[in-house]
Amino acid sequence: MRPHQIFSAMSPEDSERIMARILEEAPDVFRQTVAAAAAALKFRPQYLQKQPVAKRVAAIKRSMARPSASPLAEELFAIYFLKCRIELLTQWLDLLGLKHEDGILTDDDVNCPEAAELEKKVAEFRSSNDEDCELLLQVFAGQAAIDWPALDALIA
Repeated sequence: MRPHQIFSAMSPEDSERIMARILEEAPDVFRQTVAAAAAALKFRPQYLQKQPVAKRVAAIKRSMARPSASPLAEELFAIYFLKCRIELLTQWLDLLGLKHEDGILTDDDVNCPEAAELEKKVAEFRSSNDEDCELLLQVFAGQAAIDWPALDALIA
C-alpha cells in the first residue's frame, strides 16, 4: 500500500491518535500539515487553523488520502515514527538487522530477508501488541525505497 492508501484505510480514531501525538511532539509539523491540507481541500488556511482539532485532523486525513499527497503522507509517517515512536521503529529495524542511525537507514540497498525468516520476524514484532505495530509494517513496506513483495504478502 502506498502512504496515501494507508491514510485512506486508517480509522478516524487512529488518525486522531497519531495527529494528536504529532501536535504534541512536533507542533510546527502539525501546523504545516494543516496548511497543506487546507490548500489541497481548497480551504483558507486561517479557516482550518481555527477549527477544533478533530476537524483539522479529519481534513488532514481526507487530504492525505489523495494519490497526489502520497509523498507528503510518506513524510508525515516518517516524522511520526522518527519523532514520536522512535523506540518502535528502532525495535523493528534492529529485529531485521538493518543498519540505521536513530531510525534512519544508513545502507542504500535494503535487501529483504528470506520469506520464512521475514515471516518469523514479523510475527515476533507483532507479538509486542503495540497499537502501532501494524501501521509501522504498512508504512515500512509502503516506502518508495522498499520493494519487498514478501512483506507486502504478510501485511495483506
